[in-house]
Amino acid sequence: MVRSTHPTRLSRTHRFPYKPCHSRAGRNPVLQYDMTNQKKTPVTLCFSGHDPSGGAGLQADIEAITAHGGHACTIVTALTTQDTRNIQHCEPVSADKLIQQAHTLLDDINIAAIKIGLLGSLEIIEAIAGILQEIETIPVILDPVLRAGGGTSISDQDMCDAIKQQLLPLSHIVTPNSEEARHLFPAAETLDQCAQEMINAGCPWVLITGGHEPGQHIINTLYNEQGIAEQSTWDRLAGEYHGSGCTLAASIASLIAQGMDTVIASNEAQHYTWECLNHARRIGQGQGIPNRLFWAQE
Repeated sequence: MVRSTHPTRLSRTHRFPYKPCHSRAGRNPVLQYDMTNQKKTPVTLCFSGHDPSGGAGLQADIEAITAHGGHACTIVTALTTQDTRNIQHCEPVSADKLIQQAHTLLDDINIAAIKIGLLGSLEIIEAIAGILQEIETIPVILDPVLRAGGGTSISDQDMCDAIKQQLLPLSHIVTPNSEEARHLFPAAETLDQCAQEMINAGCPWVLITGGHEPGQHIINTLYNEQGIAEQSTWDRLAGEYHGSGCTLAASIASLIAQGMDTVIASNEAQHYTWECLNHARRIGQGQGIPNRLFWAQE
């Protein structure tokens, strides 16, 4: 078991494909793509909702994947009315339209990973499961978004059952927070048992995050069929954040799309997400918005 007790600051030149340069006047540093690190761009296909506040959902996916040097193809699962405080309404899109968009992209683009977030309806879950059955070799990163950051439920029991029965068996890694893990498997007495239930359902990797648990530190635990593969401890930052789970799952997806080992991708993504929260912006009256491009502004 590996334990990381203190997050290390991310090095822009080490972790990201950009480097600072200066204008001819010698002022105003700008970003320039480092062509020495250029290679075929890894593409992640994201199924998630649209959050007009920009804190979570597809915008979070796009920013996090871009920060790791990848490209995000996006398919909207639901249109939401929400701000930095909570969600007021969630309107799922047409499952038929979603299927058409997915097939169009898959026919044209070499997708290296798939990230799933907010689903919106049972029909959307069934549609995505059908798509995944056609492309079983592509790793799937599942972030089971069951409640909004403000606490509003955006799923029902039928959707939870469909996630367990249809999406978990097709996923490579699932990234619930502790509340989502318990909601999916309420009969489990511990988070370890929740993780084992997800593995029994067919998902080989489970990362349960501990931000909702009490304590001075946050403990995130990565499981596989052998039990705990890694446990990381992070300093708890003050305040609450809108889109941290989306950021983490999208980061893992982008790194796995690059061919990174699951354990390493999990740890790298946690480092990155912690820094995004540490640099969060307060743009509204509710939760902070992760600054997923913090490294470009230092």
